[in-house]
Amino acid sequence: MLDRVAGMQVFVSVAALGSFSAAARALRISQTMVTKHISAIETRLGVKILHRTTRSLTLTEVGRSFLAASERILAEIEEAEASAGAQRLHVQGTLRLNVPVSFGVREIAPLLPAFARAYPSVKVELGLNDRMVDLIEEGWDMAVRIGDLTGSRMIVRKIAPCSTVLCAAPAYLAEKGAPRTVDELVHHNCLGYTLSQEFGADRWSFGTKADVSVPIAGNLRASNGEALVAAAVNGQGLAYGPAFLVNAELRAGRLVPIELDHPTHPMRGVFAAYPHDRNPAAKVRAMIDFLVQQFSPLPPWERMTRDDQ
Repeated sequence: MLDRVAGMQVFVSVAALGSFSAAARALRISQTMVTKHISAIETRLGVKILHRTTRSLTLTEVGRSFLAASERILAEIEEAEASAGAQRLHVQGTLRLNVPVSFGVREIAPLLPAFARAYPSVKVELGLNDRMVDLIEEGWDMAVRIGDLTGSRMIVRKIAPCSTVLCAAPAYLAEKGAPRTVDELVHHNCLGYTLSQEFGADRWSFGTKADVSVPIAGNLRASNGEALVAAAVNGQGLAYGPAFLVNAELRAGRLVPIELDHPTHPMRGVFAAYPHDRNPAAKVRAMIDFLVQQFSPLPPWERMTRDDQ
């Protein structure tokens, strides 16, 4: 089946130039192919669109109507393609950005005013979601994700490191004592994150390669890190997770880091992810570059020194 848009282009060229041969030369196709396109259009419409003789070519009444419609449709296609091209070249449009809830509230949202000042033609739609969304199916332009993205169907770019911390409130440690080894965690109330394997509700992983896995238990498990941090600050138990979740509490002294006989397992980093496209829209490239710049050379959550001033 011949392409309908190509058929319209051929028909418009034939009508403008007045002959099949001239249209063939202009479009750099054979005259036979021009004839096939016109015949295909007439077959679909069930009527003639051209009167052809050996000396002249004129449009039928239907042909004139179809010519006007074809010119309008082709112009709209050109406009759509030009607009799409401009989206790649110019930083504009709506950027649908999906990020984890806590990271989005703590680290991304405060940066958006600066992004808006730098790119006033971009409107950001921020989606806060801890589950792994399907960017293509759900219509997101890009996402920020933390941890292991091995096997992802997206193109990913690391935008920042992300260390992890085991910590508790001074009041909890004063009452229960601080664990010194991973084996001692069994004697403590460990607050579990249900959406993670490495920092989950039943086991925690330690070591640079996450090769030390220990069973844990506690009287609170949650699907949101903020809830666990709040519980830890109020002395309920030990919290283990990404540094950005507890950085402010550590600096203020509301939580205290705990060092064991095995180091905490660092997350692979913070990544920007977007659908496979060799030429992503300029708004996506702008946001990624902006975040890399904001988080360089060291993101705020990696500066763990307590602020006593």
